[in-house]
Amino acid sequence: MPDDTPAYRDSHGRTLTDYPRPSVAVDTAVLTVEDNALCVLLTPESRAHRTSGWALPGTFLHPGETLREAALRALRTKAGVDGLDPRQLHVFDAPDRDDRGWVLSVAHVDAVRADRIPRTATTRIVPVAEVPPLPYDHRAILDAAVDDLRAEHAARPDPRGLLGPEPFTVRDLRVLHEAVTGERVNADTFRRTMLPGLRATGELRRGARGKPAELFVRA
Repeated sequence: MPDDTPAYRDSHGRTLTDYPRPSVAVDTAVLTVEDNALCVLLTPESRAHRTSGWALPGTFLHPGETLREAALRALRTKAGVDGLDPRQLHVFDAPDRDDRGWVLSVAHVDAVRADRIPRTATTRIVPVAEVPPLPYDHRAILDAAVDDLRAEHAARPDPRGLLGPEPFTVRDLRVLHEAVTGERVNADTFRRTMLPGLRATGELRRGARGKPAELFVRA
C-alpha cells in the first residue's frame, strides 16, 4: 500500500531534505604500547586511487549502518583488524575540517595489546611522538584519544589490559604507565596510588638478579 503520510515539515514549511546535510565519517585512533612507547595504528590515506600519506583508519557512514558498524568495517577493511571494541570519543565538526567538503567525523578510540593488531604491508604502528603529518584534523583526533587514555591511567592500574595476561609486578605496571603517559613517575608514589586497585596473588616472580617481586592481578 502506498504511504499517504504527509512529509514532515518544520515551522518554515521545509522538509528535512530541503536543508543541506553534511557527510558523516568515522575515524578511529587505535592505541597500543610497543617497545615501551605509546603507539597508534595508521593506514594509507588514498585519494583518486593513489596513496597520499598516512591517516587514522576511517570511512564514510553507509545507509542503514550504525556508527559503530562503520568504525568496525573501516578497521577490518583498511587495517585487517577484527574483534576490537571502539567507543565514541568526540564529534569533530569544524566546517572546514575536510577539504573535500562538509564532513563531520565521529571519532572513536580503542586501546589494545600490540599482538592484537595484525602487521600488514599497508599498515604502520607508529610511536605517538613520531607520527607524520596527518590529513584533515586527524592529529587533533589522535591528541584527544591520547588525552583520554592518559586520563584513564591516572589512577587505575592498566584499565585497558595492555600488559597482557595477569599476574604482573608493580614494576611491570609502572613501566606500562610511563609508556602511556610519556613521563617518568616516582616508584613509591605510583605504588601507593595503584595498590588499592590491585590484589596480591601470594606468589613471587623470581628473577636472575635482585630479590623476588610480588605478583598482582587487577582487583
